[in-house]
Amino acid sequence: MTSIQMPQLGETIVEGTILKWLKAEGEEVDRDEPLFEISTDKVDTEVPSPVAGTLTKIVVAEGETVPVGTELAMIDSGNGEGPAEPAPPAAAAASSGTPATEAGGSGTVAPDEASDASAAPAPPPSSPVGASQGAPVAGGTSLPDRGPRSQILSPLVRRLAQERGIDLATVAGSGTGGRITKADVMAAAPSATVSSVSWGGVGPAAPQPTTSAPVSVAPPSIGAGAAEGETVEPLSHIRKAIATHMVASVNETARAWTMVEVDVDHLVKLRERAKDGFLATHGVKLTYLPFVVRATVDALKAFPMVNSRIDGENVVTPRGVHMGIAVSYDAGLIVPVIKDADAMNSVGIARAITDLAARARGHQLKPDEVQGSTFAITNPGPYGSLVSVPIINQPNVAILALDAIQKRPVVVEGDAIAVRSVVYVSMSWDHRLLDGEIATRFLARVKQNLESWDFAEDLGI
Repeated sequence: MTSIQMPQLGETIVEGTILKWLKAEGEEVDRDEPLFEISTDKVDTEVPSPVAGTLTKIVVAEGETVPVGTELAMIDSGNGEGPAEPAPPAAAAASSGTPATEAGGSGTVAPDEASDASAAPAPPPSSPVGASQGAPVAGGTSLPDRGPRSQILSPLVRRLAQERGIDLATVAGSGTGGRITKADVMAAAPSATVSSVSWGGVGPAAPQPTTSAPVSVAPPSIGAGAAEGETVEPLSHIRKAIATHMVASVNETARAWTMVEVDVDHLVKLRERAKDGFLATHGVKLTYLPFVVRATVDALKAFPMVNSRIDGENVVTPRGVHMGIAVSYDAGLIVPVIKDADAMNSVGIARAITDLAARARGHQLKPDEVQGSTFAITNPGPYGSLVSVPIINQPNVAILALDAIQKRPVVVEGDAIAVRSVVYVSMSWDHRLLDGEIATRFLARVKQNLESWDFAEDLGI
């Protein structure tokens, strides 16, 4: 017998929810065959079986949330032995992982462009908030001793509590052993009070006059009924998470927007000339996105503030560039991350985009692959979008959008007019950290790179 436990899919993951059992009791399961689907704060995961055998017992039912390491099921591997030592949680997670539920951004990309819709990984967990035992509740009474499980606070619970201004010491947990769940936090207060910055630039010494206003961070509600001819269904957990992240981004950032027009006529001709040979040589399609990523990475190195993030009263600037690429899939939106994109050429980036997008749509992403982006790109152009104003993928301070490439008459070489392939490249940016000068110079650098670089040499052709 092999005990199947709730896997730990990341350092900050402390619990998971069983979404669906893919096998019923009594059914045979092969090694590495998907056994069940789980949802965590960071990722929705299709977990494979670590052994082959018969699923003899399901311990945790669909919809239940349990801590990492909890026994979920038993599999009889047919060796005639009695109950064995439980399989380590990591065994079930070794080859698992699907797109994260906490997404942000906007825009879509056609599947053959290897990137669909903008989504975003969730911001880093906030500072731990204590849920001390015996703490007073709102009415002045004291919570009973809830045991050690009450101290297990998931990153989502901590972040929601911070956003809604809730002291977790006053919340009675309804989860296992007194654990505080997302539902407990959402029920504790209907809204949060946040600071809205009324000035442009930011820095440790900058003045920060603020005003407070109640804002809702809960996802949209759904009515209890429907008129004739209408249908009503609950929001999926992914759409709820996306809604929460989107509203939080809009409420917490001072979003501004800038756009440039880029002449990409030479890139269109290069791609048309090289795409067949590129596919034959490297096994992936050649899209425009690798060119844009390369040009953007160079601009981020020249303007590192655009690659930074705000952490309290500090500005954190990473050494490398971890590029988030927006992808849509059947359950929602996701932003897998190309780690250390600044160390790759266009071929490496093309391979990484194709791999991440394919595994996102196949529910095979790992938690680390949807976290840690320092900048994000969304590509709604293949669907015909001309101008996009995406929502910033927090904790990033900017997101770039690549729209549709069109042939238009433009002025070239003085007063001559020619038909060229051009595209609008736009960027939403957080005015708390960035100013118009930096944002405009950054986009001008991206434009210059796309118009002047010899990508044929970068592709090795």
